[in-house]
Amino acid sequence: MTTTATSAEELRHRMVEQLAREGALHSSEWRAAFDAVPRERFVHGFTRRTERGLVTYDQDDPGYLEAVYADDSLNTQYDEHGTATSSSSQPTVMAHMVEALAPASDTLPVLDLGTGPGYNAALLSHRYGSARVVSRDVDPALVSAADDHLAAAGYAPTLSVGDGAEGCPDHAPYGALIATYGTGRIPDAWRAQVARGGNIVAALGYGLISLTIGEHARATGHFLPILAAFMKARTGPDVAPTPARGYAGTLATAEGHTREIELPAKPDERMPSFLGSLAHPDVLDLSMLIEGQTRYGLIHPNTRSWARITPNTDGTARLDHGGPRNLWTERAPLLEAWRAAGGPNADAYRLTVHPDGTHELHLGEQTWPLPS
Repeated sequence: MTTTATSAEELRHRMVEQLAREGALHSSEWRAAFDAVPRERFVHGFTRRTERGLVTYDQDDPGYLEAVYADDSLNTQYDEHGTATSSSSQPTVMAHMVEALAPASDTLPVLDLGTGPGYNAALLSHRYGSARVVSRDVDPALVSAADDHLAAAGYAPTLSVGDGAEGCPDHAPYGALIATYGTGRIPDAWRAQVARGGNIVAALGYGLISLTIGEHARATGHFLPILAAFMKARTGPDVAPTPARGYAGTLATAEGHTREIELPAKPDERMPSFLGSLAHPDVLDLSMLIEGQTRYGLIHPNTRSWARITPNTDGTARLDHGGPRNLWTERAPLLEAWRAAGGPNADAYRLTVHPDGTHELHLGEQTWPLPS
């Protein structure tokens, strides 16, 4: 390698200081964990999004360590469509998530779902001790590689292969649970396996949620102030669903019902995207440039329902849609309420997951049931 270990330590310390200045890290325990765990042990090769587009780095490349300690997500695996399926998540996002963890006790284990290269499991192991950390991933190859990375860094949490939606019942109950991949709804198994008084910190849609487990496994909590786009959960290591861009041609030319609508916000802006992801956990969103004009597309592959929104200059838009579901009509009330409330940030929203698994979103006195 072309940079010394001392330089790695310096870069790591600078990253920690930046995270602290920006408010992502605020406890001494988590500062110590981020300052101690060598991220380079977990990402021997990766791609990183830069101003020049995606750039690939290997250990011997100039700028490798600087890229390792940049505040970026580092993608380490892709599927057949070129969609990232494993990464070391952006340090700012991980810092916010781990700082939100509140285990129910000092003895129960903490469950880490989405092992990936193992960096987050190492942070948890440094903070809580390896004996109190269980980490699970659906991909056995990732788990095997993470085991090597963790051992090289001096950590030995319990690793498991399986579907994260099932939690990890073999080692339950847990004091807390953290999931570092995107999910559309909180699985029942998570609430059942976390002890009362503990919490779940997860990427729900484009939001980060912290939920405390109460009586009868009811979960209540609030969204964190930042948004993040995590890769979505996979049900198996070889599952590679068609990405949103794969439907662009269909959405650009589809014909259906047409009407004029008021457009409360551009669907691809950060808060409308967040609310859209909560309303539609199984709907794909994309933006398309057609004849020099941006158009927005929604598609639900399972029912072949679709919507295409073409904005006008006066705040209205043309809505074309087809299929058994009117996707825009389902989504619009959340966007309209957000605009009427003055455009609040994500942390203004709360979530309740009832014992029967139904989800309710709250903003002030307003409540919306979220479809299963």
